[in-house]
Formats: sequence, structure tokens, C-alpha cells
Amino acid sequence: MVQSLWNNAEASKHKAGVEELVYRSNLIGSDRSVCNWGGGNTSLKTVEKDFRGRDVEVMWVKGSGSDLATMKAQHFTGLRLEDIRPLIERDEMPDEEMVAYLSHCMIDSKHPRASIETLLHAFLPYPHVDHTHPDAIISLCCADNGKEIAKEIYGDTFVWVPYIRPGFTLSKMIAEGVKNNPNAQLVLMEKHGLVTWGETSEACYNQTIAMIQKAESYINERIQEDRVFGGRQAETLPEEERKAILAEVMPVIRGAVSDGKKMICTYDDGDDVLQFVNSKNAKELSQVGAACPDHLVHTKRVPLYVEWAPSTGAAGLKEAVRSGIEAYKEEYKAYFERNKHEGDVMFEAAPRVILIPGIGMVNTGKSVAMAGVSGALYHRAIAVMKGATALGEFVSLNENESYNVEYWPLELYKLTLAPAEAEFSRKVAFITGGAGGIGSETARRLVSEGAHVVLADLNLEGAEKVAAEINAQYGEGRAKAVKMDVTSEEMVIAALGETALAYGGVDIIVNNAGLATSSPFDETSLKEWNLNMNVLGTGYFLVAREAFKQMKEQGLGGSMIFVGSKNSVYAGKNVTAYSSVKALEAHLARCIAAEGGEHDIRVNTILPDAILQGSAIWNSNWRNERAAAYGIEPDQLEEHYRKRTTLLVNIYPKDVAEGIAFFASSKAEKTTGCMLTIDGGVPAAFTR
Repeated sequence: MVQSLWNNAEASKHKAGVEELVYRSNLIGSDRSVCNWGGGNTSLKTVEKDFRGRDVEVMWVKGSGSDLATMKAQHFTGLRLEDIRPLIERDEMPDEEMVAYLSHCMIDSKHPRASIETLLHAFLPYPHVDHTHPDAIISLCCADNGKEIAKEIYGDTFVWVPYIRPGFTLSKMIAEGVKNNPNAQLVLMEKHGLVTWGETSEACYNQTIAMIQKAESYINERIQEDRVFGGRQAETLPEEERKAILAEVMPVIRGAVSDGKKMICTYDDGDDVLQFVNSKNAKELSQVGAACPDHLVHTKRVPLYVEWAPSTGAAGLKEAVRSGIEAYKEEYKAYFERNKHEGDVMFEAAPRVILIPGIGMVNTGKSVAMAGVSGALYHRAIAVMKGATALGEFVSLNENESYNVEYWPLELYKLTLAPAEAEFSRKVAFITGGAGGIGSETARRLVSEGAHVVLADLNLEGAEKVAAEINAQYGEGRAKAVKMDVTSEEMVIAALGETALAYGGVDIIVNNAGLATSSPFDETSLKEWNLNMNVLGTGYFLVAREAFKQMKEQGLGGSMIFVGSKNSVYAGKNVTAYSSVKALEAHLARCIAAEGGEHDIRVNTILPDAILQGSAIWNSNWRNERAAAYGIEPDQLEEHYRKRTTLLVNIYPKDVAEGIAFFASSKAEKTTGCMLTIDGGVPAAFTR
């Protein structure tokens, strides 16, 4: 049940005016059952001083492209009401003309473009107005008998507005409807949402919550859980089984939905999702249409509903999603052709929401955040369908209405406000030794240009710390930590499976986990030899092999970077085991490169030297051992290594990260089987 979150003590901290409007807006947006992500709008009418010091009536309204939950004062637009009010006398006003006109009404040209529904707020004669998309209200507005039921709930206090796309005409219809009903307390927008108002910000917010609660109470009394969506038809697979199946299938899904541009895929098995996908009516209901116009840009008109028999396992599901996605894309292309206007450019044809009985929901997007948005909006769609079917029959926009929202220039404008995509946008990097100096620096380097990263390390606490720092800076979900011992086949398979569940697959592998030992050859024990071979040889092999499989399943190519050493080509003194396995790494990379070419999988090797900064290896006994081998003190190592380079420099993790970023980038898209030295120029290690 929606609850009021208004707190007088907290509200009193905000100045009357825009600050209080921000507080109200954030409260509304914080509950997604009240307002969708990115949707809805709020306003305030007040008096401000203009640039000449004159008092003018100003309406502050949400700017286009912002989200009520997180928006601040700078995301609102101030407009002169004396310029806007006369518009209501017009009979019509095209969208383009309306947008151009409103741009001249702004009190500050630096403000964002005003909301598409600005006139809705301006034409209503109230100081405070809210427009929201509450689940309960949309359930009512998407029920075939919604208007009749609204009379039972609200009596004669509501205004019902038939569906029409937002803009001048809808705004005028709402204003006239309210004017003609002296008892009006709310507006119900068919297949769309709710409008409320108040004399104060608090009164407006309370009215919004009260109107939602009335609809919720009415609907909840009529929901019979055992008969929701026609009752249960499929059984949910045990959690371990469904995740194991999906870990295999996600790369197939990711490959199939990535037409030209890679997509990030996420998985959701919330209780409401499982109740819906397992129900008798899920297939039919899911194809009726979007629950709200605001959903369309992020979820498309309908999701893909996958029919499969759990008895066929992962292999059966792979085939079902391949054929299902292909059929969906063909139908989407036909939908576009049937409805397109001159100049329209088709979006990707693949689904944004994929429903799988017994498993849950898969969402796609250009980032984990945007995949999350499509998922969050479909949770809202499920809630709306649950409410609407408790009242009557769920109805939605027709095909042409849906298209005109999805490809509406004013809606598409919001997409232009998103940051430009960077080199590693839409890509997933899996980094072993992610908690260490090179691993953590590489993660930060790749994320800075758009990547999502998985930090795999035996030191889970260290990897989690790095992931938390990245997520705090770049957004939740951009980095994930997993515990992994590279010598354990089971743990490697599980870690790549976790990566598939988190992001859909993998594009970049950084084989970086390491250790080092030092001893004279005749004192090298079998234990020491096996330790080096297991971690630096077998470990690199296992990670590369499992990633290779996943990359082939995706069919999107990929890049692997092995972090070798100058010892890959230089026979170091007292490091027989280490030098031998580092040579193995370099040749293993070339062998994989030879097989990976036909799948557009590139494999290259970085050869660094003496990376002391942030290294667990150099903070161990290895430092003492190497110093002893050179006949110097441990604290003299940095200077010793600097002086032996031709460039007289020390090498740092960020230097290696730059090399890794180069090999992973489009700049090296025609390079594979290559070794790049990043050692300051150690003549003994020059390749020959």
C-alpha cells in the first residue's frame, strides 16, 4: 500500500518555492509504484523577480529528461505564465510549434527544455500540480470498464479524459474538464495516469497519495491471489537449477539481441515476475501492449514471451530463445514498416524484455542501468495488469498509438540528453587478480570509458572494496566482485557463469592473476614449480578456455589480454619456474589467437617489468629474494630497476592498464597474437 512519506521536520528545512518542489518531487519519485522512472512531472506557480527587478508570475515545471526521484533545482524550468496562459484560447497547436513557443517563455535560457506536459500544468489554475503514473491508477485506467469503476471509487469528483498523446490538445481537454466539474479533485487519464493539485506543496502531495490509496484499496479487495493472471500453469525451477540454466543461455540471448551494437543483459526472478511468467494468461496478457506510454521507449510495445519445456534443459532454452528473438525482430521490423513516418529511423528490433516460464525475466539495455530501467518498468507493468484484470479486462494503446509514442520526436529528444557512448560502452571485462595493483587500475581505466567490469580474486574483500569504489563513482552495477581461484576449474566456470548472469556475457578478458617465486635452479622444489605452473599456466588456460566458450556462444567476438612479463622472453636468474611459465603464457596466447581469429576473438600479451606499486607479490618475500639476487637492499629495488631501463623510468600499474586498454580497444581491432613490452626498455628483454 502506498504511504505518505511527507515529513514536516524535513520539509521545513527546504525554502518555500523551488526547494520545496524538489522535496515533493523526490518523495513522489522515490516510490516507483507512484511514478515511473523518468516519468511524471510536478509544478509550482509563484512570483519571481525578473532580470529588471519586476514581479512576474512564474511556473516552475520539471525539465525534460530528468527523473523525479533524483532531480534537483537545476532540473526545473521557469516559465512566464503571462506568456503561456493565452494559449488556451487556441484551437490547436502542433508539438513543434509548442516547443518553440515555450522556449521563448523561459526566464533563463540555461534552464532545461520544459516537460512535454508543461501546458497541462499551466492551464490548471492551482499553485501546485502533480502528474504521476501510479500502478493502481493505471490499473483503473487500463481496465475496459475503468470509467464505470472510477464512479464507484470517486463519485463525481473525477474527470475522465480519453487517451490522447500528451501535448496541447490533451492539456486543454484536462483544463476544460476540470473547469466544467466544480467537484473535481483529480483527473484520470485513460491508459496513462493521474493529475492532482493543491494550494500548498504538502496539500498537493497528500492529495496524490490519498487518490492512489482509494484505488489501491478498491483493487486489493478484489484480487484473489490463487486466480491472478488465470492461475498458475508452470512451476518455478529451483533457484540453483534456473540460475545454472540461465548462466549457459544468457550469452546466447546477448548475442541474439546485439544487432550492430552490443547490449547488456540482466536477470530478474522477483516473486511478482515469477508469478506472472508462470501463469496461464501470461502469454496473452503480455502481448496486449504497454501498460503506460512512458514505458514504450524502454520496454517496447510488447515483450518476448518464450515458450519452452523445462525438460529440454539449457539446450532446449537456447533454441527457444534463438528462434523467439529472431521471430520478434522480424515482427518488429514489420511493425515499423506498417507505421513509420517519413524520416523515421528504426531502433534495434530486438526485445528489451524477455519472459521465460519457470525462470524469470531477462532485460536488455545499453548499460546495466538501462537494462535495469526496462526491468523496473516491467515490474510496474505486471502490477498494472494484476490490478486491471482484477477489475475487468486489461486494455492498452493500439499499435499505431504505441508507435506514435515510441517514435514521437518529443520523447526521442530525451534520449539525446544521454551522455555520448565511449570506447568500452556496452562491453564487459573480466579481470583476474582484480584486487591487486594492475587489476584494480585496469578496472578503473576500462570503466572510465564505459565498461562494466568483473573483479575476480581470491582476495574477495579486496575485490569488493575496489568494486564499491567504482560503483560509488560510476553508478551501481558497473563493477562486480567474485571470489575465484584460477587453479580451480569449478570456481572459474562459476565465476564466468556469474558474469553471464550479471551482464549477459563477456567481451574482454584480462588474465592478470599472479604470483612469483625465486630460487636457484638446483634448489627449485617440485612444489614451487607446480605452484607457478598451476597459477600462471593452468590458471590462465582455464580462464581463457571458459571465456572462449562464452565468446563463441555470443558470436560477438572478443579480446583477451594476458599480462606476461619481461621474463616471457628473458631467462631471468634464479626464477626458472616463473620465467618458464611466463614463456608458456605468451605462447598459449598465440595458440588461442590462431584459433580465435575466425570468431573475431583477439588475444594479445603485455610484457611489463618490475611493477612494485600496489602489488601483493612485491610486498611478499619476493622483494627480498630479488634484492638478494642482485646483491642490494630491498629498499634499493625501485632505483635499481629504474636505472636498468633505457628510458630511466619506473613502471606503474597505470602504465600497464594503458597497454591493456589499447589491446582491448577498437584501435587494436586488427591486432592479435602480439606482444607489447611496457618495461621502460630493458635491452636484455628486447624481442628478437
